Amino acid sequence: MDTPLEIAFHNMQSSDGLEQRIRTRAAKLERFHDHITSCHVVVEVPHKSQGGHKGYHVRIECRVPGKELVVSQDPGQGDKHDPYAAVNDAFYAMERRLEHAAQKKQGEVKAHDGPPQGRVRQLFSEYGFIETLDGRDIWFHKASVIEDGFEKLEKDMPVELSIVDDGPNGMGPQATSVRPIGRMQMNGEVPSHA
Repeated sequence: MDTPLEIAFHNMQSSDGLEQRIRTRAAKLERFHDHITSCHVVVEVPHKSQGGHKGYHVRIECRVPGKELVVSQDPGQGDKHDPYAAVNDAFYAMERRLEHAAQKKQGEVKAHDGPPQGRVRQLFSEYGFIETLDGRDIWFHKASVIEDGFEKLEKDMPVELSIVDDGPNGMGPQATSVRPIGRMQMNGEVPSHA
């Protein structure tokens, strides 16, 4: 990395152990892209966590030539109280983003015909997240699921989606339409965390 790693903790005490985990994971990012110029990691406890439980939000920003890659990991249902799990999930997502950026730079990414595809990663009462085949994490509202099908969605279900780069609320990329598809219709596999 050209500039030193920056780590910030918001609304919580810093932790030597957690900071060391972040430094270790950040050092490994260069295996996925050899031209990272900077990396900034923020771990925070949102002011109003769901149900009064504190969860951890992790944001990682990495700069590579000509591009800034951002991963924003909200608290998951099973890891709300574990900042280490939240950090690991965010770094897994950033590894995929960096790997994809490096492949794209080298011209190795195949273009698939048709709309983007992915799998439902998380579902909440009014919205959810889809992990696309290229490793992006895309937010969607229940109203964007065709034929009022939000209630029929399940975790890991394959979907096709239409994506806008910056939705009307300024929250970054989000799906404007989501349509469940069969597993045989997938053009590839979503990268695994394992």
